[in-house]
Amino acid sequence: MKLHFLGTSGYHPTRTRNTACLMLPELGIVLDAGSGLFRARDLLCTSELQIYLTHTHLDHVVGLTYLLDILHGGPVRQVTVHCDPEKRSAITDHLFHHRLFPVLPPFDLADLQPGVASAPGTGRLTVFPLRHPGGSLGFRFDWPGHSLAYVTDTTAAADAAYLPFLQGVDLLVHECYFPDGYEDRAELTGHSCLTPVAEVARAANVGELVLVHLNPLDETDDLLDLESVAGIFPRIRLARDEDVVEF
Repeated sequence: MKLHFLGTSGYHPTRTRNTACLMLPELGIVLDAGSGLFRARDLLCTSELQIYLTHTHLDHVVGLTYLLDILHGGPVRQVTVHCDPEKRSAITDHLFHHRLFPVLPPFDLADLQPGVASAPGTGRLTVFPLRHPGGSLGFRFDWPGHSLAYVTDTTAAADAAYLPFLQGVDLLVHECYFPDGYEDRAELTGHSCLTPVAEVARAANVGELVLVHLNPLDETDDLLDLESVAGIFPRIRLARDEDVVEF
């Protein structure tokens, strides 16, 4: 199974990174709809597209406004956007307010709440709450022989409440906006520093850890010192836009 990283930046795009968006093309699954969603057009191969939103902050939903172009002439006939029902209005009344975006792209909205549900590809989706200003959701997908967890916009800790949902997952995609030393800022903004993320991966005994939602103010290739946490969790890498990870 292949996971495509369409956007790996937090907050705003950079010259090399777009904001949060991941895709499993063979299953028609998209995780978050940041500015990287425009890249989905070249990967569409299913008749249905299921978009799962962790929350409705702008850097995670702005790509919904690109759907008119993304879907044009492609194979997709049905798009469902799954989101927290309490945040529906952020999409319907604000993002697609007629003075901001007068033509509504063709998609349906479905409620997404903590619990267990079916997922495309005879899979199981587990949705769990995350601590973040305004709230966020984490996802775990399990298919026969494959498992994936996506955790973004939260403050990592070795004893985080979401840790049990990650146990033994093959691939953990976790945000890491800050290097170590910015713990106060991370707590204030609801984001994570490097060492606590590595501690989460070790405590959950995950197979591999890939870091996303990176700080857009640092555009260097080594914006996080992965060697400093190799003793905690060695199977770690930074995601870059258009990376593909097989799990």
